[in-house]
Amino acid sequence: MRNRRAALTTLVFASSLALALTACGQNGAGGGKKEKGGTEGATIGIAMPTKSSERWISDGANVEKELKTKGYTTKLVYGEDDPDQQVAQIENMITQGVDALIIAAIDNKSLDNVLRQANDADIPVISYDRLILGSENVDYYASFDNTKVGELQGTYIVDRLGLKDGSKKGPFNVELFAGSNDDNNTKYFFNGAMKVLKPYMEKGQLVVRSRQTGLNQVTTLRWDGGTAQKRMDDLLTSSYRGSRVDAVLSPYDGISIGILSSLKSDGYGSAGKPMPVVTGQDAEIASVKSIIAGEQTQTVYKDLRQLAKVASNMVDAVLNDKKPEVNDTTSYDNGPKVVPAYLLQPVSVDRSNYENVLVDGGYYTANDLK
Repeated sequence: MRNRRAALTTLVFASSLALALTACGQNGAGGGKKEKGGTEGATIGIAMPTKSSERWISDGANVEKELKTKGYTTKLVYGEDDPDQQVAQIENMITQGVDALIIAAIDNKSLDNVLRQANDADIPVISYDRLILGSENVDYYASFDNTKVGELQGTYIVDRLGLKDGSKKGPFNVELFAGSNDDNNTKYFFNGAMKVLKPYMEKGQLVVRSRQTGLNQVTTLRWDGGTAQKRMDDLLTSSYRGSRVDAVLSPYDGISIGILSSLKSDGYGSAGKPMPVVTGQDAEIASVKSIIAGEQTQTVYKDLRQLAKVASNMVDAVLNDKKPEVNDTTSYDNGPKVVPAYLLQPVSVDRSNYENVLVDGGYYTANDLK
């Protein structure tokens, strides 16, 4: 079987290798295309983390749609937040002979062995949204500018509290939440937000009453809303008797919903106790409705349709022995290598612009948000 990685990274081939590839092409095993209808009929394995999150359901559907438009057959699986199950699913797809893999990892450090199997079978791997760590067998990475996501969340808090324009000095009480500790994106989101928030914390304008400011203190395993709700309950009990929360840095809408449930149980949102500023990410329908209702304050919109296009274009290029388009070749070091990436830009959304961004942009209809 031809080696696609070599075809992508070697610029000059020895004449003997060229002849060998030509011979392979004559018997239908080489070139970049299958014998039947070119790349049409090639099967792409898609491994997504869970169906418990609206966004991953959308991701799976969008990736399938893009690949089928290009003539590919797809096999879509969900690991239901079980790393062992995801590994077994990927092993099964390798055994079945998929031609490429698109993987959104559950645990980004658990896939090295199975990706070696993919490499041995000459199956290219696209890391989708969550960078797979510890494996040299990751060809490309498709995601958003994850640092920018955090910066948008942090900037929103600063702006809404009036700190940036100097209209208010504080101090304001803020609590910090981060994503799952086994997701590489978590540190980018958190560090991006802290880049904005930390100067105000150092000046005493933002105060974390719980004193939980380290990333290892504020992570939320599997991005679980229930876990976030319990932690918020504990924070309110231990640190906020006699004082109020002014803002909560939440990295994801599902976590935000859990935080809001805790806050409402503590009387926030009632007369004399307004909701704090609560950020989010992914513009999930439940959270957009919450924003419209005046509960969650902000979310970071990431157009998953565009991400699906980027990933499917990467697969299509690799299977045709072409180099995929990338726009970042320095930021995403997974340990063994820097993985070339294409990063899309996120957008901050609140009550002032959700119609323009989400409805007019065709991501949701007005009826979706009723």
